[in-house]
Amino acid sequence: MTNQPGPIRVMVVDDHPMWRDAVARDLAESGFEVVATAGDGEQAVRRARAAAPDVLVLDLNLPAKPGVQVCRELVGHDPALRVLVLSASGEHADVLEAVKSGATGYLLKSASTEELLDAVRRTAVGDPVFTPGLAGLVLGEYRRLASEPAPAPDTGASDAPRLTDRETEVLRLVAKGLSYKQIAERLVISHRTVQNHVQNTLGKLQLHNRVELVRYAIERGLDET
Repeated sequence: MTNQPGPIRVMVVDDHPMWRDAVARDLAESGFEVVATAGDGEQAVRRARAAAPDVLVLDLNLPAKPGVQVCRELVGHDPALRVLVLSASGEHADVLEAVKSGATGYLLKSASTEELLDAVRRTAVGDPVFTPGLAGLVLGEYRRLASEPAPAPDTGASDAPRLTDRETEVLRLVAKGLSYKQIAERLVISHRTVQNHVQNTLGKLQLHNRVELVRYAIERGLDET
């Protein structure tokens, strides 16, 4: 991963060569740097670790290793990696499984080229991107999960990590589903400052990605305050 200015580094994973090549070409022609492509899950994991893309555009239905497993392994290896699932399936179970495995967003293959390019740009900065109708589904599922009994007993507030007032404020807006850009505008701070607050909060709470952060916030009712 790199924070240097320059084109967004993207890798495209799909088992259909024509589709994979078309997506890669569209991205390259729009100014993205396509650093690798792959046609199966094993190849995807190996090449992604070598190429270190900023964004992985990932199909779920892959030979050798399913897309959700690819996502889980790569995000586990590098939590800063952003994964945008590009799938033909709009099944709710597929969407939720992808998000739980660490995907930042989920776009259907029926999306236009312009929607895909915008989704990759937004995914690169950590904004959750979902085909219309799926964002509410994901947030609803995390509310449902948060209402279930926790698997481990609460150790008490005294042991909870201490967040600053601003970190808590950013966390509350993340839980409400706002993008980093919307949070920056709401709090009159820069997009980079929002990212820094989120990264600091992830570190303090020992969480790995925005999805886990949203669940943490919803469990504590921050989305309703």
